[in-house]
Amino acid sequence: MYTSDVEGLDAFAKRYAELKKEIAKVIVGQEDIVSKLLISIFCDGHSLLIGVPGLAKTLTVHTIAEVLDLSFSRIQFTPDLMPSDILGTELLDETRNFKFNRGPIFSNIVLADEINRTPPKTQSALLEAMQERSVTVAGQKHLLPSPFFVLATQNPIEQEGTYSLPEAQLDRFMFSLNLDYPSVSEEIDVVKSTTSGKKVSLDKKMTSAEIKYFQDLIKRIPITDNVLEYAVKLTNKTRPNREGSLPRVNSFIAWGAGPRASQYLVLGAKCYAASKGKYSPDIEDVKAVATAVLRHRVFKNYKAEAEGLSVDQLINELL
Repeated sequence: MYTSDVEGLDAFAKRYAELKKEIAKVIVGQEDIVSKLLISIFCDGHSLLIGVPGLAKTLTVHTIAEVLDLSFSRIQFTPDLMPSDILGTELLDETRNFKFNRGPIFSNIVLADEINRTPPKTQSALLEAMQERSVTVAGQKHLLPSPFFVLATQNPIEQEGTYSLPEAQLDRFMFSLNLDYPSVSEEIDVVKSTTSGKKVSLDKKMTSAEIKYFQDLIKRIPITDNVLEYAVKLTNKTRPNREGSLPRVNSFIAWGAGPRASQYLVLGAKCYAASKGKYSPDIEDVKAVATAVLRHRVFKNYKAEAEGLSVDQLINELL
């Protein structure tokens, strides 16, 4: 597609900026959230968006799918949703043979809306899909489209009628992103644009073939040993009661992040650096993605709860 990786990275920085500009036609503010979602896509990772209803989580995901020209499906997670409603099921056809009827998970981008409103049994239907990019139904393995991303939204866990996500599923998300309320000026812009009846048309800015090319390109970006070691040591610092663990970590963290966090710190830093026009990441690029990578992999204990400490605060101390 490009004659060299350097040319490809130059093109990536330009196309990334174009994507953000196109998405900004619909999504007001939330620049960091949009950036992190795009980074997770170019790192072939999944993202979890956490926020109260009405913060345009669903609209953001739908807009990204439209701009990237990818197939999109939305699954509304409810307490009565069954795994077969997500994966699909075997049906008896006219010839009395079983035929697999594909579920909504067979799309490039799957929006798992309010994922924590369904019980763990149904949430676990996504485990194989998110890790292996395939689903198994009635002993038959079915490959999912490529590229494939799960972008899930979640209500704050304290809200009524929600279930905690299993740790194994949380670990499959590259980023956990917290959406906050818009500023007054941003909210004014939102209300103006949504109450005027004006339609916004979005241009397709990238194909699935280009996305896959840039995913491979991101992996090939070189990284120096000291930056790689910083990412791995940062993950290790979140683990309590180990040699060299910090007193604050031992006091307030029940258990820390696994090796997948180190992998995503390095990949995320590479993509973040490339989006800024750099050819190799530095420690600041690791720090830029660290909180989103670690916050759902670090679990605080009862002592941290009692003292009102958040996971983000503990991660910031490590940084």
